Order: sequence, then C-alpha cells, then structure tokens
Amino acid sequence: MDKEKTITEAVELLCRLIATPRTSREETAAADIMEQWMTARNLSPIRSGNNLLLVCPDYSPDRKTIMFNAHIDTVRPVASWTRDPHSPEIIGDRLYGIGSNDCGGGLVTLLQVYRIMAESVRDYNIVYLASCEEEVSGVNGIRRIIPELPSVLGGIKVDVAIVGEPTGMLPAVAEKGLMVIDMTARGKSGHAARNEGVNAIYEALDDMQWIRSHRFEKVSEFLGPTRMSLTVINAGTQHNVVPDECRMVIDVRSNEHYTNEEIFDEIGKNVRSEIKARSFHLRSSHISTDHPLIKRCIAMGMTPFGSPTLSDQALMPWQSFKLGPGESSRSHSADEYIKISELRNALDTYLTLLKQNS
Repeated sequence: MDKEKTITEAVELLCRLIATPRTSREETAAADIMEQWMTARNLSPIRSGNNLLLVCPDYSPDRKTIMFNAHIDTVRPVASWTRDPHSPEIIGDRLYGIGSNDCGGGLVTLLQVYRIMAESVRDYNIVYLASCEEEVSGVNGIRRIIPELPSVLGGIKVDVAIVGEPTGMLPAVAEKGLMVIDMTARGKSGHAARNEGVNAIYEALDDMQWIRSHRFEKVSEFLGPTRMSLTVINAGTQHNVVPDECRMVIDVRSNEHYTNEEIFDEIGKNVRSEIKARSFHLRSSHISTDHPLIKRCIAMGMTPFGSPTLSDQALMPWQSFKLGPGESSRSHSADEYIKISELRNALDTYLTLLKQNS
C-alpha cells in the first residue's frame, strides 16, 4: 500500500464532494461522483436511490460481517461562513469546506480502508455503505437500505458496523436516542374580562412542572440519564381571549436503558395533556466494552465514551459504534474543516484495528 497515494486520492475525492452541494435529499450529484469513482476502480457499487453499497468479492454468509458506514449528505451552510463552503481550500494541514468534518473525512477514509481490506486475506466479510439523508433520518437513507439487505442485495447480514462520524478517533460505544413529542392541553375559550372559560395554559402548568422535575431512574455509564426538555410552547390568540389550547413540544434524549416507547408510556401515565410522538425510530444505541473490536480499541490506547449526537446508528438493528476522524465540535459550524493528518491517522488506526479481528 502506498499510504500517501491512498490519502491523496481520498483528499481529491473529498474536494470533489465539497464542491458539490449535497444537502439532505439533494445528494444525487454527489452520489453520482462517488459511483463513478468506485466504478473507475472496479469496485462494482450497488446503488439504491442515493445510497451506495460495496460488498467484498469473497463475501460468504458463513462468516461474520463488518460494515463501514458514513454519510454523503450535509446540513445547509450557516450564514457565518467566512469562505465559500463549496470551495475546497487547503491551508496548511486543514481542508476547509462543508461536510469535510461531518462526515466527509470518515466517508473517504473508510472507502480507502474498504479497498485495502477487500484485497487482503480475512476470516470475515466487509461491506461499505455510503448513506444519504443521514442529517434528517430520511426514509430514503439507511432506512431504505436495511430492508433490502436480506433479499434484493444478496442476503447480506451485518454483525457490527463502524460508523465514521467525527469522534477524534475514539470509540463512541453509546449514543443517545431522540424522540420529539407534541403535547396539547385543552381548555375552553372565553372573555378574559369576565373570567369565562377554562384557561388551557393553566391546564398545562402541572404537566409542564412534571416534565421539568421528572427523573428517569436508570442511568447509563456512558450517556448518563435520559433527559427531556420542554422546548416550544404556543398558546393564545390575543390578550383578552382565554386560550382554549396550549401546544407544547418535548425533546427527549434517551439512554440505552429505555426504549422510546417505554418513555412515551411513562409520560402518558403522568400528564393530563394529549401527547403524540412524531416517531419512535431514533433509538439509543450501545455496544459492550467486551466486544472484540472495542477491546482491541482499548488495547490500542483508546478510551470509550458516550456520544450525545445522533447518527445512522439510531436506525441500525445490529451492533455499532462510532469511530472517525475529525471532531464533533466542528460539525454544523461555519468554516468547517478536517485535518489531512487526521485522515492519515484514521487510515492507520482503522487498518491496525481490523488486522487482528474477525
């Protein structure tokens, strides 16, 4: 392996992706670039929408399978960028551009790891998935691919996934889940001057206080407690009308000890307002520190941690952990960048990690 050539190719591909707008649900052009890049290197990508899957040529259903996953899409650039977010710029060790850190670095590095490992002798399978719509947990991203794996794409079963989100190349062995709940208290309108009606705001007060003060009992070693916060409140139409409706939004960040359904049921038993979850599918994830890959990470000097940010892990029905170049603090921020030295380190770390595991 020519390490510098491998990194140079990864940087060149990442520059092309930075120059291509690829916000969630608008990734077609970027997926085209990746597909053409893969095809030119005889990698035989399988495309489903704007998701791209590579399967090692020696795939066998009798062996365990490791998936490498990272996402193609980005958020929209914030207004405070001081340079063109779609104009890749290398200054010293830094490559600036939107999606460079989240998670272009992991996307292109894991692709190169796949290329190297696909040609090596292994006693396990490897697959690579570049997924779309990650930033919005969209139906055409990994949610589209997962049900296709057992049939359309050849009966592939994944045992564990390495997700290339920026973690400073430390293993994130747990990730908080997310559930958004709409809560509505009902009252009866009337004239405020005559003290008529039933004020929906007052009807909601006890429920708001319960949401504020309630503590979920089970605490995670890596993620801490499950937390919920009231983040939006809307009520009333004008000063002299008693409001007949108070609408609220609850943001719930779960740990691995609770399913979203369990949390929803507990809330429902303790509030009088109507509640409705927007979805239940963004689950908390966790992988044991006794897993061979995590034990290997620890032996290599890495410290496991819990991640508060969501990724496609939330949708994976198999074990997974995040491990990728870059820092989460740079994600979704102005003047986002990845260090080229971080890509080199990631390449070495991934290959060392995978060399002795099955």
